[in-house]
Amino acid sequence: MARYKDPARKKRLIKAGTQTKWAPFWTVFKIYGKGKKVHPSRHTAIKRSWRRTKLKA
Repeated sequence: MARYKDPARKKRLIKAGTQTKWAPFWTVFKIYGKGKKVHPSRHTAIKRSWRRTKLKA
């Protein structure tokens, strides 16, 4: 990738970076209830790793 990134590409990369994070912990209680122990990554919408899946950016 280029050393200097144009703002549009940078914006796309930033968005993709935030989409790969786990869901907030409080969403577990909201979705599954108080007693259920579930990992927040289980209901994260987009799961992407920099190793596995490449972006078309």
